[in-house]
Amino acid sequence: MSVKVLIPTPLQKLTNDQATVECNGANVAELLESLEQNCPGIKARLCDEAGNLRRFVNFYVNSEDIRFLDGANTPLNDGDEVSIVPAIAGG
Repeated sequence: MSVKVLIPTPLQKLTNDQATVECNGANVAELLESLEQNCPGIKARLCDEAGNLRRFVNFYVNSEDIRFLDGANTPLNDGDEVSIVPAIAGG
């Protein structure tokens, strides 16, 4: 199944300056593996050493925050859109 992934500007250097990438996966975790195969090095920016999603990177499936769904196990369907949004902090 093909899923559209929206890549934030700071990570686009890993996607040959593409803002969107088509990947496959039955859930977010599988999508990250597919994304890593297509764009080597991107998973290290999105996941920690244990393979868990980094806390300061938010993932949305069709505008739904995966933290309120099933996290990395959130299922994906053909045509879904996954947004990767880095958290912004400041004061």
